[in-house]
Amino acid sequence: MSSLGYQREIERLGLRVMPLDRPAAIRSVTRIEELSDVLAVPANLAPRDTTVDQLLFALKHEGTNLQVLAVACRHLEASALLTELRRTPTGGYIRLLCFLWEQFSGEVLEDLPAGLGGVTRELFDSQRYVTSGPVRRDRRWRILNNGLGDWSFCPTVRRTPDLLHCLAAEPLAQARAFLAKVPESQIERVLAWAYLHETRSSYEIEGESPTGSKAEAFAALLRQAHERHEISEGYLVELQNAAVTNPYVREASFRHTQNYLSDGAPGARGVSYVPPPADMIPSMIEGIGRLANGALCSELDPLLRAALVSFGFVFVHPFSDGNGRLSRFLAHYALCQSGALPDGLILPLSTAMKRNEQDYLKALQSFSRPARRLWNVQWLDGPDFKFEFLGDPAIYRYWDATECVTFLARMALDALRTDLSAEVEFLACYDEVVRKVNEQFDVPGSTLSKLIVMAYQNGGRLSRNRRRQFAERVGPQALDYIEAQVLAALQRASNASPASS
Repeated sequence: MSSLGYQREIERLGLRVMPLDRPAAIRSVTRIEELSDVLAVPANLAPRDTTVDQLLFALKHEGTNLQVLAVACRHLEASALLTELRRTPTGGYIRLLCFLWEQFSGEVLEDLPAGLGGVTRELFDSQRYVTSGPVRRDRRWRILNNGLGDWSFCPTVRRTPDLLHCLAAEPLAQARAFLAKVPESQIERVLAWAYLHETRSSYEIEGESPTGSKAEAFAALLRQAHERHEISEGYLVELQNAAVTNPYVREASFRHTQNYLSDGAPGARGVSYVPPPADMIPSMIEGIGRLANGALCSELDPLLRAALVSFGFVFVHPFSDGNGRLSRFLAHYALCQSGALPDGLILPLSTAMKRNEQDYLKALQSFSRPARRLWNVQWLDGPDFKFEFLGDPAIYRYWDATECVTFLARMALDALRTDLSAEVEFLACYDEVVRKVNEQFDVPGSTLSKLIVMAYQNGGRLSRNRRRQFAERVGPQALDYIEAQVLAALQRASNASPASS
C-alpha cells in the first residue's frame, strides 16, 4: 500500500470524484512533508488500513474535502465509527467525522459513549481555508460549521498566497475611495460608461455583438443588481428572458434535460463540459441564492461571495442559453447586495474578463475539465448525444473554487485600475479641452466631441485623414489647438492616476 488518506479511500471504495491536487502517499521521508504533487508520509506514521483511520488521517493532514467525505461516508458502518468514538470520546477528528456521517447518511448515531466532548473543532481549518461567519454551532458534536454555504452548495477556498495578496489590496475599498475623488459632474457619465461597457463585454465574451435592443435589455438588467430579489426559478427565468433576445431560446423554466457545452470539435470529443443532471438544479440554485442574498455567510468578503455565486451558477447551467451573461450579472448582484458598492455603482468586471479571456477560460476549466471526465458521452446522430454520469452529485456541490475566486478578485482590481481609472482620466481631459477650445474657437459641440475622442484615442494626435475629413468645418488653427490641448492633458494625467495612489 502506497496511497494514504483520501486517495486510499478513493481507490479502495472506487469513489468517482475529482482528482486530488496533492494526494497522500508513503515516501522515503522522515516527517510528513507537502511536496509539489504529493503529501509525503513516512511509513512509520501511516494510519491503520481501515476506512475510519484513513479518513481521520486525511482530516488531520489533508484538510476537509467535503466531496470525498460525502461519498465515503455512505460506505461507513455506524459500528466502525462508534468503536473509534468509544476509544477516544473527546477526539476532535472522530467527532468531526461522526458529524459529517450524520449529515451525509441522513442517519443518527445512537448509544453514544459517556464522556463525549472535548474542544470545539472547526469544520474547516481557518488557517488553511477561507471560512464564513457567523458560524453555525453543532452542540451535539461540538463542531463549528464555518463552510462557505450549506449542504446543498458549499465550495471550498484555500488561503493561497495569490488569493490573500488580491484580497489584501481591498479592491472594493479602493473603488469606493477612488469614486469619492471623482467630481460630481462626472459621476453619472462614469456610471453610464460602466454599464455600457459591461454590457458590450459580457456579450463579446459569448461571441456576440449586442445590437441596440440587446444592449438596452442587458443594461436594464444590470441596473437591477442593486434591487433585492429572491433568487428563485421564476426570477431567474425573467432574467434569462431579458438577457436573451432570440425568442426561440427563451426559457419558461429550468431545463428538464441534459445540456452541454461544446468546443466545436466533432462528436463526443467536442463536448467540453456537462453540467449537473436536471434534478439537482433546484436545490443547488436555492443554496446559491441564499449565498447571493447574504442569508448565508453574512460576514463573507463580498468578492468571494460574488465569485462563488457567479461561477457556481454557470457550472449549474440551468438554461440552454444566457447562462454566462446571467452568471456575470449575479456577480454584480452579490456585490451590490453586500452593500460594498454605493447604490448605482458597478465595476466593469466583464470588460476586464474580456481583456483576460484566457485566464477566464482557465478559471472555468479548473472545474469543467475534471467534471467532464466523470461523464460518458456517446454521439448518436446530428446534435443528439447519450449522457451517462459516472461520478457522484457531490462533485457539483462541493468543489474547490480557489482559482475562480482568485480570478474574480484580480478582475476587480484590473477593472478599477485600468478601466474606471482610464474613463475618469478621459472625462477630465475631455472637459478641460472642451472648456479651453470654447474660449478660443467656435467649434460645433458634436464636431468638437468627435475630434477630442479621436485625438485622445490616437495619443494626442489627429491623423492627416482626420484633418482632411474635418477641414471644411474646422480651421487648421483650431485643429492644432485641439491637438495640443489633448496632448497636454494626457501628459498631465500620465503622472497622476487616482486609482494608482
